[in-house]
Amino acid sequence: MDLLALIMDVENVPGALRDIAGVIADHRGNIVHITQESEGELARLYMEIEGVERPKALISSLRALDVVRSVERVRPLKDIYGKRVIIMGGGAQVAEVAKGAITEADRHNIRGERISVDTIPLVGEENLAEAVRAVARLPRVGILVLAGSLMGGKITDAVKELREEHGIPVISLNMAGSVPEVADLVVTDPVQAGVMAVMAVSSAGVFDLSRVRGKRF
Repeated sequence: MDLLALIMDVENVPGALRDIAGVIADHRGNIVHITQESEGELARLYMEIEGVERPKALISSLRALDVVRSVERVRPLKDIYGKRVIIMGGGAQVAEVAKGAITEADRHNIRGERISVDTIPLVGEENLAEAVRAVARLPRVGILVLAGSLMGGKITDAVKELREEHGIPVISLNMAGSVPEVADLVVTDPVQAGVMAVMAVSSAGVFDLSRVRGKRF
């Protein structure tokens, strides 16, 4: 069964989400992703649901709820934006990694894949460590690239957690500090790092990160 993606405008009142979840459970659906934006009297929900055998029946049941104003079926985000490459660190290095990643992603996406590239320039050990840990809370993340001149300490601890507890691979630029020692792959050229990150998450590529794990290029 295909993943069912829905956008709903609902009344921003206590118990609305409970009522919606109850209807989905009655249709044997399992919510695998949900986001909510609230403004005034209305909230907009985006849900991805698996296991629904009769999508039209579920949508009809949701529309019948008093708290629901509208329900629209849309394409799942993974079909539109696909896997995500996250790049963070110093602005100059992030820009160069993004150049390689975007160029390579374009080559894959023009052939039907979906790979997106997200960047955030950040400085400071605390800020970077917090951002690395937050990657685990983002949907559809395929890989993280750390781009900078010096990273270690709390950032290294965060990288270990991201890899070991959440299974998200990390590519590091060849920099000072202890982060390169715990990354899956260390790449000196930032443009090449971006290219290799996209190749690692591509379903059509032949690059296998596990075969070069722990190496430096």
